[in-house]
Amino acid sequence: MIYKDPRDQVVDDAAIKALIDAYGERVTSLPPVAIVIAAYNEAGAIGPVIEALPAEVCGLVTAAIVVADGCADGTAAEATQAGAMVADVPVNRGQGAALRLGYRIAREGGAAYIITTDADGQYNPAEMATVLAPVVAGEADFVTGSRQLGSQETKDMIRRAGVRFFASTISVLTGQRISDTTFGLRAMRSEVTGAVLLAQPQYQASELLIGVITHGYKIAEVPATIHRRRVGESKKGQNPLYKLHIPGVNNFFYGLRFARVAYGTWWRERQRSRSSSSSSGSDSAARANGSGPGSVEASASSAAPGAGRPPEEAKRT
Repeated sequence: MIYKDPRDQVVDDAAIKALIDAYGERVTSLPPVAIVIAAYNEAGAIGPVIEALPAEVCGLVTAAIVVADGCADGTAAEATQAGAMVADVPVNRGQGAALRLGYRIAREGGAAYIITTDADGQYNPAEMATVLAPVVAGEADFVTGSRQLGSQETKDMIRRAGVRFFASTISVLTGQRISDTTFGLRAMRSEVTGAVLLAQPQYQASELLIGVITHGYKIAEVPATIHRRRVGESKKGQNPLYKLHIPGVNNFFYGLRFARVAYGTWWRERQRSRSSSSSSGSDSAARANGSGPGSVEASASSAAPGAGRPPEEAKRT
C-alpha cells in the first residue's frame, strides 16, 4: 500500500502491531471473509451490530474487524465484548482513514474477500450474502448495494436528491452507470483495495468507487436496504453549526465535501490513466524499433501470461 502522508503509515503500523499483540494469530490468519467496520463514538450501537453479523457468508467463515477511530466513548470496549477484533486508533482521522486501515489488516491477514458495513446498524446483515455472491462467483471484483435499486427508510428529500445527483455525476465522469455512490454495504476481492490509491481521510466511498472503475475492475450493483438510524446521530456533514442540528446545513456541508473528493479523485485518476497510456505507447514504439533499454527482455516476456493486457488485468491472472 502506498501512503500519501507518511504520518498515516506510522499510525497504521502502530495500530496493526498493537492489534497483533492483542489478538495474535486471529489477526495474522484470518478466515476467507473479513467484515470491516469503521466506528467513531458509536457506543450503544456497535455492540448489537457486531452481534448480528453472520458467522458465515456464502458458506465462507467471517471475522469482524472494527477500527475505532479516535473514539472518546466506550465504542472499542463494546465492540471487543461483542466479539470483534478492535484496532483502537488514538487519533480521530476520519472514516476513510479508518477503512483504509481495516482493508490493510484484512489483506495482510490473508482474507480473500472484504465486506464493509457501518457501525450504526442502518444496513441489514442478511444482505451481506447478496453483495458478496457475485464476487465469490467471479462475476465482479467489487459489488455495492444500492438503495435506488432496493429501498430506504429515510424521508430526507435533500439527501435523496443528493444520492441521485452524485450517482448521475459519477456515471457521466466514469462512463459506468451507477445508481448509488455512497452505500456503505459493499463487498470486494481484498487485493482490489491495495491496487487503488486511497488518500482521503473522509468521504472515501467515491474515491474507492472511482478508483476501482478507472483501474478496470468489474463492478456490479445489487438491490439493498438502508434503515433509519435508531441509536445516536449521524456524523456526516459535521460543521461549525453541527450542534444546532440543522439537517439542511449538515447536508450542504456533506455534499460540498463529497463533491470535492469525487471530482478530485476523477481528475487524479484521469491524469494517472493518461500518464500510463503515454508510457505504454512510448515503450511499445521503442520495442517496435528494437531500441530502448530492456528491449530484448521485453520481447522475451511478451509471451508471459497476462502480457498485452492492462496491468490490473494481468495482475488478476
